[in-house]
Amino acid sequence: MGMTLTEKILARHAGRPRVEAGENVWVNTDILMTHDVCGPGTIGVFRKHFGPGARVFDPERVVIIPDHYIFTADVHAHRNIEILRAFVKEQGIKYFYDPDFVKAEGFPSPYRDPQKTNYKGVCHIALPEEGHTRPGEILLGTDSHTCTAGAFGEFATGIGNTDAGFVMGTGKTWLRVPETMKFVLHNRLPEYLMAKDIILHVIGDIGVDGATYRAMEFDGEGVFSLSIEERMTICNMAIEAGGKNGIIPADELTENFVRARTNKPFEVVKSDPDATYHSVREYDLSRLEPTVAKPHSPDNRATAREVSDVKLTRAYIGSCTGGKIEDFEAAARILEGKTVSVATFVVPATTEVDSELDQRKVNGKTLRDIFKAAGAQTGPASCAACLGGPADTFGRLNGPEVCISTTNRNFPGRMGSKAAQVFLASPYTVAASAVRGYITDPREYLR
Repeated sequence: MGMTLTEKILARHAGRPRVEAGENVWVNTDILMTHDVCGPGTIGVFRKHFGPGARVFDPERVVIIPDHYIFTADVHAHRNIEILRAFVKEQGIKYFYDPDFVKAEGFPSPYRDPQKTNYKGVCHIALPEEGHTRPGEILLGTDSHTCTAGAFGEFATGIGNTDAGFVMGTGKTWLRVPETMKFVLHNRLPEYLMAKDIILHVIGDIGVDGATYRAMEFDGEGVFSLSIEERMTICNMAIEAGGKNGIIPADELTENFVRARTNKPFEVVKSDPDATYHSVREYDLSRLEPTVAKPHSPDNRATAREVSDVKLTRAYIGSCTGGKIEDFEAAARILEGKTVSVATFVVPATTEVDSELDQRKVNGKTLRDIFKAAGAQTGPASCAACLGGPADTFGRLNGPEVCISTTNRNFPGRMGSKAAQVFLASPYTVAASAVRGYITDPREYLR
């Protein structure tokens, strides 16, 4: 009997010829990632259990990327960065993407030229940009959306500070092998749909607990016709279905992307033809419609047409889910030559994406110029309002607003105010809605 992609990766990292769903195994970790929200807690656990003089398991395989609460005057947020900075110096950690324009004693704004700082932005997008995501590996991170990296054919999942503190000292973790749910995507997406529509449709189908502690493996011509960034969007929201991890088998596109960013070796792993799955679901992408998730749950699915009477006060384009360069290109195709009718916030995920806003063009105009002309506000690369943040966070919801957003969660208070309503949608749908002021099917502007 064969193994699934997830089972094969875990077996190799456990040093075993095979594993089966439900088994508990020790596995070696390739990369441990943490950031400014969970990093100090992870460091505290590490020091408590391994002692004040302990060393991390490998200073080249612990990656620290501050990204959540960066552009704020909040002293506690600054303190967290100082804790990380001191730990990195003490341990000699190689990969620390320091927002060195933020110091505990003050907060200069705007931030310095990205070319003159090592700051990167949102960890889940910075990790692949910097070559830390590789097929066949295990990536653990103190953030639930670490599952984004499953788009590169690796086992990537979020863990808590306690587990991360142990991994930091040993390079190992103990986990249960998840069952695998397979999602086969047939045909190609129509031009008015994006990967966000796919994953919102799937989550609406199975529910936010439909994949609890299971691997979500995506296969079929539909998924392999998608770009790397769009595949990342799908795996990013596996956790919104309760998934342990989302994963897409690596193909030539994956390998070319990874090799362009790292010279470290990796081995592509594939599911066996006779692998056993918990279930197999099939979707015809050509039959999907622009999809939204209504408040207050990612599985509260509707088509954009069904909620076209919802009046908005705000639109938000950003986050690890919707702040990649292709997300902004999509939004710009709709916003070019138009004006938004509600407050619209544009937040690039990383400094690399930020710089691309000045390079990529639609109809001869740069993306940044298109957003500015449309009346949107562009903020610095970070998680920003996706996780609410301190009161001065760019784009934060501070009252009973109705927002349509490319982010991944719409729980009460997720983007700030508990009185707000958040609808999740693709960059196409968010941009179209920003223009009209009501939730809008993007086909109205893409015809």
